[in-house]
Amino acid sequence: MRLPTTTRAALLTACIALACGGSSLPADKIPLDTLALPPGFSISLFAVGLENARSLARGEKGTIFVGTRRAGNVYAVVDRDGDGRADETHVLAEGLFMPNGVAFRDGALYVAEVNRVLRYDGIEDRLADPPEPVVVYTDLPDKRYHGWKYVAFGPDGWLYIPVGAPCNICESEDPVFAAISRIPPDGSKREIVAHGVRNTLGFDWHPQTGELWFTDNGRDMLGDDLPPDELNHLSETGQHFGYPYCHGGDIADPQFGEQRPCSDFVAPAVKLGPHVASLGMRFYRGDLFPREYHGDIFIAEHGSWNRTVPIGYRVMRVHLEEGKAVSYEPFATGWLQGNSAWGRPVALLELPDGSLLLSDDKAGVIYRIIYQR
Repeated sequence: MRLPTTTRAALLTACIALACGGSSLPADKIPLDTLALPPGFSISLFAVGLENARSLARGEKGTIFVGTRRAGNVYAVVDRDGDGRADETHVLAEGLFMPNGVAFRDGALYVAEVNRVLRYDGIEDRLADPPEPVVVYTDLPDKRYHGWKYVAFGPDGWLYIPVGAPCNICESEDPVFAAISRIPPDGSKREIVAHGVRNTLGFDWHPQTGELWFTDNGRDMLGDDLPPDELNHLSETGQHFGYPYCHGGDIADPQFGEQRPCSDFVAPAVKLGPHVASLGMRFYRGDLFPREYHGDIFIAEHGSWNRTVPIGYRVMRVHLEEGKAVSYEPFATGWLQGNSAWGRPVALLELPDGSLLLSDDKAGVIYRIIYQR
């Protein structure tokens, strides 16, 4: 059912109240004491003052690179003394076109704008004086709707680049939309690896099988409780995950569902919460957390903008057994207080010591999560 115009207007007003974008908060205004994690875990501030901090990548020398969506900046933060708190912040680039995606390979930082991919060579030796970027790839649409990107290098050495649907719900003649593609590091060609993906802003590869898993944001305007967001598993190149015909594995779209049945598509590995805006996801590979966390998935849920009662604004844990997801439960909560959120989780990054970094584009910070035995 399509929501009436007055209801949609009210939801957009709620989006503004919840700060669907955000800037940054002073360190002394960040209420860490409202955050709850399982016993033994703690969360602290790793870096502050990073307007609209989103995607994270780590360089070979330990630099943490930070992409943004609204701010148009790319940051680099460095923890020189290894105390778990950044000592330096550098602005590597300004005024870019939603440079959400950052990835690192062979000494170079790759930055994905809406319509192109840039490469900054030897960047960790030039944080205070960044080089001019090399344009690696330009054959990407320039549409802003779901145009910002999460990117990462896969086990095959290729850079994976999703392009979201250019709408809430629609069909597109160009197969690059609502799909995940990959390019070699030199940008010489592009291949599509997954279809029917409305908008993914987080993916990772299973530590044992090397297969791709990814979050996907469900469509809007079907009411508060439909459809679910998805955690998906790509087991074969070219699989289709349903958009725009089917949502959540078994919900036919009211506009496009008659064209193809849900049985044509790969069902989600996990149905996530409705409108939670599932973004970053990571398999946990480290040994700092208890053994039962090894190989599990952490998902950053940015939080709903179009739901009467807000949901999300948390980090969830998906427990896997024998390669199958068997549970989906809260891991870190507290950014949402009643109907107001002071922070919005975006992306996760595991450090070599097994701790987790988590970005927050409303508070403009990066947190560090550790476990103390």
